[in-house]
Amino acid sequence: MIEIAGNTYSLEDPVVLAALAGAGIVLLILLLLLMAVRAAARAARATTPLARQVGDLNQRVQGLSEGQHQLAGGLNHVSEAQSAAQSSMLQLMEKRLAEVSGQMNENLSNSARRTAQSLGDLQQRLQAIDKAQENITKLSGDVLSLQDILSNKQTRGAFGEIQLTDIVSKALPSDSYTLQHTLSNGKRVDCLIHLPNPPGPIAIDSKFPLEAYEALRNATTDWQANEAAKVLRSSVRKHLKDIAEKYILDGETADGALMFLPSEAVYAELHANFPEVVREGFSLRVWIVSPTTCMATLNTMRAILKDARMREQAGAIRRELGLLFADVERLGTRVENLDRHFNQAAKDISDIKISADKAGRRAKRLDNFDFEELAPESDSNLVPLPDKGRSGG
Repeated sequence: MIEIAGNTYSLEDPVVLAALAGAGIVLLILLLLLMAVRAAARAARATTPLARQVGDLNQRVQGLSEGQHQLAGGLNHVSEAQSAAQSSMLQLMEKRLAEVSGQMNENLSNSARRTAQSLGDLQQRLQAIDKAQENITKLSGDVLSLQDILSNKQTRGAFGEIQLTDIVSKALPSDSYTLQHTLSNGKRVDCLIHLPNPPGPIAIDSKFPLEAYEALRNATTDWQANEAAKVLRSSVRKHLKDIAEKYILDGETADGALMFLPSEAVYAELHANFPEVVREGFSLRVWIVSPTTCMATLNTMRAILKDARMREQAGAIRRELGLLFADVERLGTRVENLDRHFNQAAKDISDIKISADKAGRRAKRLDNFDFEELAPESDSNLVPLPDKGRSGG
């Protein structure tokens, strides 16, 4: 129960409760209004510096706006300068690009020309290589043919004779040797050199101990090498003995003969590793020669033949020298006569020139009518003109 102004009110009465609630609400609103007024006062006091700051901020914003305008002008100027620079740069780049393009075109043209020339040279070299390959192929066939020739004794002998014939024909006159000459004992020698006595005709026989040499070269063991060396030694000794017995004849040939080896390798092998065989040939008066040493020996024989023929023709040479001396004397006399005739002709030409000069000067004076300048010349060669008046009187 609540008592107000002498009136008692029950708290359970809805009207009382509503009134109390309304009063509470009004009181709350008043409190809120009071608090709002106080907050407004405080806000007013707080907004004073804020307004001042807002004013400053406005001034700064205006300054920023002015700066922005200036910046915009600067940016426009920079943009214009940048545009001009870009335009200039573009022009320079276009010009440079044109130069580079022209230089690249020229370089490409030169490169294309050099490449074409290189390809032409390469084609020529390839053609030369193809030709060389053909020659190598042909040479390979020739080598195989040579191997076939050397594998047969008869063809190998013919090969040695052909090589000997070629060397002799190049070193000596054709009338100073005979090929396949038959001696008085019925033996036929490959070549006989007709040297004068002494030493007399020298026989050259071609031998080719190829099988023994190849066996020695292909030996892989000491036993095989020794056996091949024995075969080679006996083969060469047999050739030396046959040449000494068949081609050295007293009163018909010289007291020595030549054994021709168509291989420098076999010749070198004998002199390097079989010196006793070479000395045995010396004792038999049979000298072993290779293509190189044979050419040197034949050149020496050529000198001997030339000296012998000069001795044989010594009388004819002396007679020809006498005739030559007489011809030289007659030539000297005729040269002297010719020189005298030349001197006389030169004197006559000089006199003719003097007379021609005089005649030219006189003709020039007559052409200029300079009769009074014509001085009398005391020339004994002048012919006087006949006086017609006197002769007519």
